Amino acid sequence: MFRRKGSHMLRILTSLLGRSNLPYKFNRQFGSHRRRCHRSLIYNQRYRIHACAERQAITAGTKVMAEGELPAVLILDIGGTHGVLEDLAALLKKHFQLITMKEFLANKEEMSKKIQSVFVFERRPTIDRELLESLPNLKVIGNSGVGVDHLDLKMISSFGVKVTNTPHAVADPTADIGMALMLASARRLVEGCQIAVSPDTKSFAVDWLGVEVSGATLGIIGMGSIGYKVAQRARAFNMRILYHNRNRRRKEEEEAVGAHYCAKMKDLLQQSDFVMLVVNLTPETHKLIGKKELELMKPTATLINISRGAVIDQDALVEALQNKVIRAAALDVTYPEPLPRDHPLLNLNNVIITPHIGTATVQAIHTMAEEAVANILAVLNGQPIPSQVFPKL
Repeated sequence: MFRRKGSHMLRILTSLLGRSNLPYKFNRQFGSHRRRCHRSLIYNQRYRIHACAERQAITAGTKVMAEGELPAVLILDIGGTHGVLEDLAALLKKHFQLITMKEFLANKEEMSKKIQSVFVFERRPTIDRELLESLPNLKVIGNSGVGVDHLDLKMISSFGVKVTNTPHAVADPTADIGMALMLASARRLVEGCQIAVSPDTKSFAVDWLGVEVSGATLGIIGMGSIGYKVAQRARAFNMRILYHNRNRRRKEEEEAVGAHYCAKMKDLLQQSDFVMLVVNLTPETHKLIGKKELELMKPTATLINISRGAVIDQDALVEALQNKVIRAAALDVTYPEPLPRDHPLLNLNNVIITPHIGTATVQAIHTMAEEAVANILAVLNGQPIPSQVFPKL
């Protein structure tokens, strides 16, 4: 799947560059372990080529727009609590005239005609009907991030506006945070740190124990690009890997990471020592894990969520953790974010909560911005779009 997607992305991106014959071929036949490793190396090299091509596509798009005034892009703000980071704003300024929401609201009549795109950073600005109605020349909303559950795709599409996202930048860092949460929860790192630095600590208890990740069973719910990256990492820990997905992956993809498909989610839940949620938030996945699903899990199991908070019924999770139905939970996402300060999840010792930092790395933030810029320029220049998101029919 990755090879097909990689090849497809390069064909699209090279069309932005006006180049029609980049060598980008994959041998589809899987052979020995050495050959699989060799192909993995080649794939990683070509993925870097894809990233380079995308940056070149941005440059090509800028040259097209440089003949006249730079196209205007609407952002919430620059800096501050919720605005676009200063260095990302500098990147955007190379290709666009930046218009903040404050500037837009202060001079709607003039600004509304100029704005052709919106750059959505950390789910802001909010895209509602009122905003869309006030932007008659809007062509594209470039979301910096892969999740688009904060965007009403059908409504946006009804205005003839395209939506894009940035799937390629998020897979590695999000898989990393999934593994970090699993290890931290298993070895009780947060509790351990608190004990180690507490002024009241006089000795370390000999019965303060965690559990091992190596050799344990990991159940991955959602085997897209991020889930597959998780499986690659988990294999290095000699974990038994189960997965549940809408579509089963090819046999050679399963064999490459040692993953076993569970057609029924309950089979995965019953067998796994760690269950990791890596799904998009959709009506079908809303509260995917509730009381019934939690009761299917082992009492020694840990639930890890790196997707969206609403994928879990949080009330059911609180009850399960309080009553030791499952051992622990590790959450990078909650609903809402942040949780109210009196929320019971915040007072449980067997929970780790991080502030939605799956893609919060210097590299990921910049790569997502570059992908978003490439997507926006492709739309404005009438070129094939690298990562368009379509509403469900």
